Amino acid sequence: MLQPLKIIIADDHPLFRQALTNILAPNFDDVILYEAETISELDALLSEHDDVDLLLLDLNIPKAHGFNTLISIRNCFPHMGVIVISGQEDKVTVSKSMSFGAAGFIPKSTSAEVMLEAIQSVLSGKQWLPPGCSNFDAVEADSMSGKIMSLSPRQHRILMMFADGMLNKQIAYELGLSEATIKAHASAIFLKLGVHTRTQAVIAMSQLQLDKSSFSLEAQ
Repeated sequence: MLQPLKIIIADDHPLFRQALTNILAPNFDDVILYEAETISELDALLSEHDDVDLLLLDLNIPKAHGFNTLISIRNCFPHMGVIVISGQEDKVTVSKSMSFGAAGFIPKSTSAEVMLEAIQSVLSGKQWLPPGCSNFDAVEADSMSGKIMSLSPRQHRILMMFADGMLNKQIAYELGLSEATIKAHASAIFLKLGVHTRTQAVIAMSQLQLDKSSFSLEAQ
């Protein structure tokens, strides 16, 4: 018996989540749709449903820290397809999304018909890019981006918690670990990034934030 298709829509705008639901529900015979408004809700869904087929991810969802959530998800769930759906449509953002592991990039200005085409294409195992980006330039990871990408899924999660301003004891409680274990992870993170403090680590991580100086393909 075939398992139902499972798709998560991670976006902080209820109307856009509803629009995607209206696109997807009538066009797939057996699909289960989950919604996440925050990174915490997304983490909870992924913890409960590790067999999700596709994630539709808005890079600007609160606490995503730019491309960091995309990188973390690709590390933790390498077999799950991820399509970035964003209102930030410049070619650099598209190229970085694909280079960091997205299977497709859908601008939010895309019509419902084309969005469905893109999602079906990715589910069939193909990449999908918006018109004008069919031959995107792969973005080579700079030295610090490469170091951040080398972190283990747990190390990257803890680094994101540092960026959220959480204390070691708060992180330990959230992850069900001891403070000593968190400190050990922190030391390993600092060593990999070549830094000495949490502040320096968060500054390094900020290099993977979105460049919000441009929001459209046409502006390029």
